Amino acid sequence: MSNPIIREITASQVKKDLPPFKVGDGVKVHTKVREGDKERVQIFAGIVIAIKGSGIHETFTVRRISYGEGVERVFPSSSPNIEKIEIEQTSEPMRARLYYLRDRLGKAAVAVKVQKREKPVATK
Repeated sequence: MSNPIIREITASQVKKDLPPFKVGDGVKVHTKVREGDKERVQIFAGIVIAIKGSGIHETFTVRRISYGEGVERVFPSSSPNIEKIEIEQTSEPMRARLYYLRDRLGKAAVAVKVQKREKPVATK
């Protein structure tokens, strides 16, 4: 999005309250689902395999294994239907997009190098 006029107009619509997550992180995306006249929150949990775009056009793809079948869902970052995003685990991926997980089966399909948590140093 190189046009500064468009960037200025859409700046007010970009969500700023999202937590900083990256590719390879395990997330829970809470989305609003409308069924008739009722509205409820549905959770989609999985691994972020791609983040694309910038500004109001930014999207991220979450992948999970459901009953042995891989399911991917693309979420617009600035969507009003996203209520919140919880980060379950962080990781240290070696790539910008984890499309190679599509070819894996079983536990290997969710195996991403987990980030080592350092113990806090006790201070006196």
